[in-house]
Amino acid sequence: MANRINRRTFIRNSSLATAALSSEGLNFEGKKKNKLPQWKGFNVLDFFSPDPAKSRPQTPELYFKWMEDWGFDFVRIPMAYPAYLKFDRSKNIRIDEIRNIDTQMTDRIEQLVYWAQKYNHHVSLNLHRAPGYCINAGFVEPYNLWTNEQALSDFCYHWEFWAKKFKDTSSKKISFDLLNEPSWRDDMNDQLGKKTKLEPEMYRKLILAAYNTIKGVNKKHLIIADGNNVGNDVITGISDLEVGQSCRGYTPSIISHYKASWVYKDPESLPVPVWPGQVGDQYLSRKMLEDKFQPWIDLKNSGTGVHCGECGCFNKTPHNVFLAWFGDLLGILSENGIGFALWEFDGSFGLLNSGRKDVDYENFQGQKLDRKLLTLLQKV
Repeated sequence: MANRINRRTFIRNSSLATAALSSEGLNFEGKKKNKLPQWKGFNVLDFFSPDPAKSRPQTPELYFKWMEDWGFDFVRIPMAYPAYLKFDRSKNIRIDEIRNIDTQMTDRIEQLVYWAQKYNHHVSLNLHRAPGYCINAGFVEPYNLWTNEQALSDFCYHWEFWAKKFKDTSSKKISFDLLNEPSWRDDMNDQLGKKTKLEPEMYRKLILAAYNTIKGVNKKHLIIADGNNVGNDVITGISDLEVGQSCRGYTPSIISHYKASWVYKDPESLPVPVWPGQVGDQYLSRKMLEDKFQPWIDLKNSGTGVHCGECGCFNKTPHNVFLAWFGDLLGILSENGIGFALWEFDGSFGLLNSGRKDVDYENFQGQKLDRKLLTLLQKV
């Protein structure tokens, strides 16, 4: 009888311990479960350009089926707000034109969302260019989002539009990524100009305004904010808000953006990257990546959802170096339950038609498929 009681007690205590772990969201390794799903997928850039005349060809519906067939479940759509406005594009946009939404263009965005969802992808809508701010130059903004109250009001106006457009769509199917790669820019029109971390209060003000706007439409809408300092740093001062955070997988830039003219003033002078190894004055290694992502892992373990909204590598980096580096980066994310989105599906950073000169592409239904990259993405 004593043995039977002890056995019952052991089972009961074990069950209680398991329940306690489950209630805390811990996995069997004692790591806190990510509050956001471990989505894996791609950015699609149909509305990335502020000028529709310079935009990418429409992403075919078939691409979303391929993504699903290959095991992916996430699509991020970075949008430039001028792409879906009506205004005289021969002139710089005026403040009174910022709300001139062209419903024919927004209908096209809506169609892209529904195609992705048809093939079971969660869709993240993102303002890559918002009124008064973009990490990239190339479009003259009429004001500064961080210092101008009208700009902030217009920013919220756009998010209210999208929140209403998908008012009845489940948060399992759509989320709203407020602003791509926020930072303080001394000159919005200087592509290579100085970028610095935002003051926490300044960024919180923006997030809170958009949060209240979107939640005012549907309190269950899922909101995500890109990390401070061009997406690299954990956002502080918003733990009271139900907001996930999005990091970046571009460290070190000498690998991810090797010879990228929009990043480096003299791209041809850069040392050829290796991984791991010495490149210029720094030693590149997995330890570097572990240190980079530790604050994000700590954030995830504290109970805030974390996702890597962009990652990948420009096509000038030697392919073997790219894959070795990217395998370590994705491994760190995967080991900690953090999903990712490759920038991009089709293009110079992409899985298809990347234009790399050192890849033996597979002909896949008329497209040039980087099979080695696909295999790597499917492993994690």
